[in-house]
Amino acid sequence: MARRVARRRRTAEERTRRRFVRRQWARRWLTWRYVLAFVVVVALVGGGIYAVYFSTALSVQGVDVVGEETIATKDVLAAADVPTGGPLATADLVAIERRVASIAVVRSVEVTRKWPHDVLITIQEREPVAIVKRGDLLRAVDVEGVLFGSYQRAPADLPRIETGADADVDLAADPDALREAVTVVAALPDEVADLLDHVELSGIDQVDLVLGDGRLVRWGNADASTEKAEIVVPLLQQDGQVFDVSVPGQPTVSDRP
Repeated sequence: MARRVARRRRTAEERTRRRFVRRQWARRWLTWRYVLAFVVVVALVGGGIYAVYFSTALSVQGVDVVGEETIATKDVLAAADVPTGGPLATADLVAIERRVASIAVVRSVEVTRKWPHDVLITIQEREPVAIVKRGDLLRAVDVEGVLFGSYQRAPADLPRIETGADADVDLAADPDALREAVTVVAALPDEVADLLDHVELSGIDQVDLVLGDGRLVRWGNADASTEKAEIVVPLLQQDGQVFDVSVPGQPTVSDRP
């Protein structure tokens, strides 16, 4: 009987020790599990940083250009001068944008990373609204008054901007005056644009429209161009040689300048 009691006591003590050991191992495993998870996270982050910033796994291998119409892709690539072989993550996108923006015909440019291996250059070209003769060259000008590109022969669909005989402006050196002229051109209704021979610019506030039949429209400056455009169409139905809409509230028609 005593032996049986002792055996039961030892069995109970062994079960207690085993439960204690299991609890101890559970606590230790819980601690090591957090340590292991931390090590795995550090390894993944470190490996990712190395792969992105230092290895050749995500290197620059190509350049894509979109948005080009009149400019050759090879010219954009030459200006961009994107270094290949280095990590894509460290490519200097700002410097690439600055180099591409120096191309006269480029109005805006955005450079982004195209993972995993390419740089994407998206450009918007300037659109010509008129032409300006500068020396022996015919230059395009956009709505912002920026000169770009050149022509051997004037396009039939683009009006010319010229300086008047008594002009005190230099179209190439005075972007504000040129901007006034192109703002007027952009505001012209089709009925007037079809009659236009050229725009004559004598000063920043002196823009005239010379029509193909010799008639003259005194536009003044670019202010209230939308209102002036609405007035000039019915005004041109009247007899006369000079049509003055420089003060849109008081338009006049006369037979001589």
